[in-house]
Amino acid sequence: MFYFLSKAVDFLVMPYSIFFILSLGAFFVKKYRTKKNLLIVSFTLLFITSNNYLVNKAFLWWEHQSVNISALPTTYDVGIVLSGGLINTDMFNSDHSILGIHADRFSEAYLLYKAGKIKKILITGTSNFSLLRGRKGEVWQASQFLIKWGVRPEDIILEQKARNTHENAVFTSKILNSKFPKGKYLLITSAFHMRRAHACFTKSGVKTDLFPADFYGGDYPALFEDIVIPDPDAASGFELLWREWVGFIIYKIMGYC
Repeated sequence: MFYFLSKAVDFLVMPYSIFFILSLGAFFVKKYRTKKNLLIVSFTLLFITSNNYLVNKAFLWWEHQSVNISALPTTYDVGIVLSGGLINTDMFNSDHSILGIHADRFSEAYLLYKAGKIKKILITGTSNFSLLRGRKGEVWQASQFLIKWGVRPEDIILEQKARNTHENAVFTSKILNSKFPKGKYLLITSAFHMRRAHACFTKSGVKTDLFPADFYGGDYPALFEDIVIPDPDAASGFELLWREWVGFIIYKIMGYC
């Protein structure tokens, strides 16, 4: 029920859904002042969400600050990697694995492992049943990359049931409490997703240090076109960030974090 409810809310509150609803309303409304106001609001929303300068500032505000591998204070028993975009599982006919848009999550885990900062890599998240049955699930494919890069198979732990961040934390906590009680854990996920993920793991009783990956914001000087010209890439980035904000609020309401 929560899954379908979240999808419905997800559609209704997304920026371009709102833009579409407002524009559609302006088309049907007969009163000139109301029509004008709806169009002003909708196009203002469109401008803000496609403004590279503003979107970048929003990411810089929300994303967790980057951490240098050399600055980590200790060696961790387990590095916890959250799945979701690690592997492109839509390419069914490919004879090899293709990296996904958030593959930096497990490549950073690899670098941490090779640097001796984490002893084990736990990857958590599910895929659809046909992929799991065919040993092509996202988590499994990511683990195969790590093995090919030199990570020992016995140092990789797979959790393939979690459907969302809440379940990532709940199911992972059971594994950690069973196999690594009182261990030291490092949470590895996208910088924009770190606040929600960390809150979920804390709620589940798992104390972690944080290692953000997959950054979208950048500390670079703004160009004139960044401020003035709408950018479809900025619009796509804002939708990702907006979805994360909505998810964080819903999780707070549900008591998941």
